[in-house]
Amino acid sequence: MKLKTRSILQELNSIADLRSIDSLIESRAVNIINSAINLLDSIKKNYSTEQADELERRLLNSIRGQDPAKFTRGIRKIAENKRSMNRSVLKEENPENES
Repeated sequence: MKLKTRSILQELNSIADLRSIDSLIESRAVNIINSAINLLDSIKKNYSTEQADELERRLLNSIRGQDPAKFTRGIRKIAENKRSMNRSVLKEENPENES
C-alpha cells in the first residue's frame, strides 16, 4: 500500500475549501486590513507628514485602481528627491569637488 504525501499548503487549501467562502473572505480581509494599518503606521514614522499623506493617497488609489505601480512610483519619487537633496548638500559642503 502506497501512502500519498501532501504538502502543508495542500492541506491548508483543503481546509479552506471546507470552510464557507464568507469566513475565508472575512479572514483574508482582516489580515489585509491589519497589514495596511501596520504599513500606514510605518509610513507615518519614516516619512514627513506631507510625504506620508502622499503615500497614503497613492496606496488607496493603487488599491482602487488595482495598479500597484502607482504606489511604487510614489516611493521611487520620494527616494529620488532624497538622493537629489543629498547631492545638493554635498555640493554645498564641498564646492571644490564640482565637475
